[in-house]
Amino acid sequence: MQVPDRTRCHLGRAGLAAAAAGLAVIIVAGCGSSGPATSASVQQGRAAPAATSAGTGGMSGMNMSGTKGAASSGMAAGGIKPVPMQVLGTATWQGMKITAKAMTAVPFLIYNGTSMREVKPAKNASFHLMVFLSDAQTGVVIPYASVWATITEGAKTRFDGSLWPMISRYMGPHYGDDVSLPGAGTYKLALLVSPPVSARHMEYQDVWLKPHKASFTFHWKPAS
Repeated sequence: MQVPDRTRCHLGRAGLAAAAAGLAVIIVAGCGSSGPATSASVQQGRAAPAATSAGTGGMSGMNMSGTKGAASSGMAAGGIKPVPMQVLGTATWQGMKITAKAMTAVPFLIYNGTSMREVKPAKNASFHLMVFLSDAQTGVVIPYASVWATITEGAKTRFDGSLWPMISRYMGPHYGDDVSLPGAGTYKLALLVSPPVSARHMEYQDVWLKPHKASFTFHWKPAS
C-alpha cells in the first residue's frame, strides 16, 4: 500500500483504516535528516465532521521546556526553535481521556508496511500537535481510533485534517502532525474522535460507539 502524498481521507467510522492497512508512523525526536527529503508538510483532505459533543504519554528522557538541552535538540532537528510542552486542552468521553498537547515540530517517518519516507517540519511550523487517548481510570492507551483536528482563528481555518497514528519512545502512542499558525493569538481546536474499531473486552461494550467532538480554546505565542 502506498500512502498518498497529497491527501488523507477522513477516517470517521472506519478508524481501523490506518491500523488495518499496516500504517505505522514513527516520530523521530530531535534527529537530523537521514532519509530522503519530502515536502515540508503533508496536506490533509477535507471531510465534513460527524456528530456530538482531550491518555497522555510520559516524557521521560525528553525535555521540551525550553532549556539548553531542548535548544540543542532543536538545532539537531535543523535549527527549529524548541517549543515548551503545552497542554492545549483535556476532556473525558465515556471514560476515555482525551488530551491535546503541543511540542516542538520535529521530523517524523511514515512507514506503509514496505517503505519509509521522511516528513520534515515546514520552516514556519509552529508546533507538533499530539492527541492522546487513554482510559481515564487506568491510564491505559486506547488505540485503533482516528482523530480529525481543526484549528480556527476567528472565521479562518488554520489547520484541518486527519492526524497520523504515531508511536514514540518518549511520548508513547498518539495521533499527531505538524501545525503552522500565522502567529501569536487565540485559537480554537476542535477534535473529532471516531470510535476505536477493534475487538473489545466486555468492559468496553457500551462505550465509544459513535464519533465524538471535543473543543478547546488555547492561546499560542511563538518561541522567541
